[in-house]
Amino acid sequence: MGLPSTDVRIATWNINSAKARQARLIEWLDRAEPDVVCLQETKLADDAFLELFDEDLFRRGYRVAHHGDGRWNGVAILSRDTLDDVARGLPGDPGFPGPEPRAIAATCGGIRIWSLYVPNGRTIDDPHYAYKLAWLAALREVVAEATTQGAVMTLGDFNIAPTDVDVWDITQFEGATHVTPAERAALAELVDAGLIDVLRARWPDDVVYTYWDYRQLCFPKNLGMRIDLALATADVAGRVRAVWVDRAARKGVGTSDHAPVIVDLDTAPDGDIGPMVPPPSSGSSAGQSAPGRTSSTGTGPRRR
Repeated sequence: MGLPSTDVRIATWNINSAKARQARLIEWLDRAEPDVVCLQETKLADDAFLELFDEDLFRRGYRVAHHGDGRWNGVAILSRDTLDDVARGLPGDPGFPGPEPRAIAATCGGIRIWSLYVPNGRTIDDPHYAYKLAWLAALREVVAEATTQGAVMTLGDFNIAPTDVDVWDITQFEGATHVTPAERAALAELVDAGLIDVLRARWPDDVVYTYWDYRQLCFPKNLGMRIDLALATADVAGRVRAVWVDRAARKGVGTSDHAPVIVDLDTAPDGDIGPMVPPPSSGSSAGQSAPGRTSSTGTGPRRR
């Protein structure tokens, strides 16, 4: 897999339509300066993604691997480091009914990185829920094999809140997906395959969300969920110097309903500034801007 790179910023972001967020994504790349970016829900076919972003990403030094069919899925990895051994799709994908573009992997700086968009599940009595659990079981097999071969990170929208503290009010999710024992058990089995939730390892007791519904003022009220995760093998987790949610990318108009999760390995260019930057409006510094690299709901889960 090659020698590991040092001083690496890795991020994951459900962009919720790359075409609709094109300007926001480019602005964010220039501000946050990530070395590796995992994107989900691009909603573009491979050719359309490259046509839209190829020049902008090339000028910024990014290599690109994308896997999409132009519908509501689509995943990508952007890397200013190496981008080797690209694999599109999830081996053992149970399909719905056929395989969907929800997973892509590449080796970046000595780390095998997966960008993942786990099925939503919709409702617990929907066939999509059984598909979600089967998909997670297939992912666990892939991860268990990969962890025997070297450093691994799985990043993306897992559509699961790992614990009750990862949703704004667990009583609002009774009978809903994203918080069921079966989903959480599937996620726990994935972690048991050799991964660490690096944000929770760094911020075990803090309120941290990555997704806020567009409706009912969920974002300004901080009625959110933590469903975008960065899971890593111990050798990578030991290199983490900062991990945080870039809430500034969720602010304003024309945003995704998710915020990026940023992981700094080996050094922390902006300091250990998490867990959510800037903090929610109830915090003491809600108006500050999220740093760049060179500067120091009550509506239930979505149906996709």
